[in-house]
Amino acid sequence: MNLIDLRSDTVTRPTDAMREAMLRAPVGDDVYGEDPTVNALQERLAGELGFAAALFVPTGTQSNLLALMAHCERGDEYIVGADAHTYRFEGGGAAVLGSIQPQPIPQAADGTLPLDKVEASIKPVDPHFARSRLLALENTWHGRALPFDYLAQAREVATRRGLGLHLDGARLYNAATAYGRPARDVVAGFDSVSVCLSKGLGAPVGSVLLGDTALIERARRWRKVAGGGWRQAGMLAAAAMYALDHHVERLADDHARAARLADGLRAIDGLDVTGCHTNMVFVDVPAPRLKDLATRMANAGVRLSIGYLPSVRLVTHLDIDDEGVDRTIAAFASFAY
Repeated sequence: MNLIDLRSDTVTRPTDAMREAMLRAPVGDDVYGEDPTVNALQERLAGELGFAAALFVPTGTQSNLLALMAHCERGDEYIVGADAHTYRFEGGGAAVLGSIQPQPIPQAADGTLPLDKVEASIKPVDPHFARSRLLALENTWHGRALPFDYLAQAREVATRRGLGLHLDGARLYNAATAYGRPARDVVAGFDSVSVCLSKGLGAPVGSVLLGDTALIERARRWRKVAGGGWRQAGMLAAAAMYALDHHVERLADDHARAARLADGLRAIDGLDVTGCHTNMVFVDVPAPRLKDLATRMANAGVRLSIGYLPSVRLVTHLDIDDEGVDRTIAAFASFAY
């Protein structure tokens, strides 16, 4: 039985063509700035997304951490969603490693941070308080693309109040697909952006941090301090380049399959289904039944992330085809009845 893994789009495996591109990649020592494929990836994304510079790093968590540490100093503060990945799911790295205080704001249902609450949370310039330096947004958030006009509104507040503006764009290209706009339009106005290449785009490893030249140079130093300097990383950068060439447009297929999955699950009596939102579907299951769900799904060859979020999250990606969607719907129907 072929396994259907809906836990996350991080579980994607390199395609044969991507592996071939990795094999052919010219490489060098990236700590010395000498890996030509890494340099090409950084230059490409900086140019395509409208930034002066970029830095290829191992993970999205590290990319966000480097951004926070490049924007903020010890004792500074960043304003962030209470359910944002940088706050809840990245090990508290900003506080642990950067001595940066998070100021969490409860998010609205669409993932936005109410801007009146953002402004109210900005600290006075006073030695009693941490210095408010940065506003961090996430797009997509739990699969939801933030309202497009909200991005410009957040930029206006950040500019007026003297804050930097960072985007955790782990699924930036999913957001761009949902908007029907170029990714460059989505990140316009941000001072820094983290883009993950190992989720829906299907590369095995890597994220890219973008910003101005000074910010990226600070981030490069912190990458080395955090143990993120790598050597012949061109093989991984080649996978990322292949993903950008071949896997961006097909994100629409993931969104369509998520919509079909949501419609199929919604037709089953007893299931409370939310979404779909881009490539994610959420199913609310009473806590006493979660163990039974896990068993039923495992027996059907379906892997789910259960207990990680309040809802059960199902994520479509390039390793999920139409048959996988149909088998998942059938497995949930068996569970519901």
